[in-house]
Amino acid sequence: MKGGKSKANTSKKSDTKLAVKKSVEKKPKGGAKGKGGKDPNKPKRPPSAFFVFMEQFRKEFKEKNPNNKQVSVVGKAGGDKWKSLSQSEKAPFVAKADKLKAEYQKKLKAYDAEEDTKKDVAYEESSDKSKSEVSDEDEGSEEDDDEEDDD
Repeated sequence: MKGGKSKANTSKKSDTKLAVKKSVEKKPKGGAKGKGGKDPNKPKRPPSAFFVFMEQFRKEFKEKNPNNKQVSVVGKAGGDKWKSLSQSEKAPFVAKADKLKAEYQKKLKAYDAEEDTKKDVAYEESSDKSKSEVSDEDEGSEEDDDEEDDD
């Protein structure tokens, strides 16, 4: 093995390459730039019919399989069961999801109306403030001009 490199040397080089890598900056999810944080007062979106079904299914599955500790098993079983249900069997879950969605829409309208009033009040305060600042600056600049003429 003349001139050949040993395997130990090549593995060390690959390890150093991995160790040299710098952490990459993570981009915020959602894709919107400059987007502020989430408002904790905003109502949460309602669950879909499947998630309404899964609430009940998890309880039943846990009673039947108390030794199961894997979430993935429960999710897979729930998904399979949901797929096997007919439209008539899914109907109560769909109805409950529609009811929750209607409640969410009401809460969201109330929230949006409240946010609009907050924005209007903030706009009025800022516009009043800016008018007084502008008039103060105009008066101050005229005095500065007079003082320069006197010298």
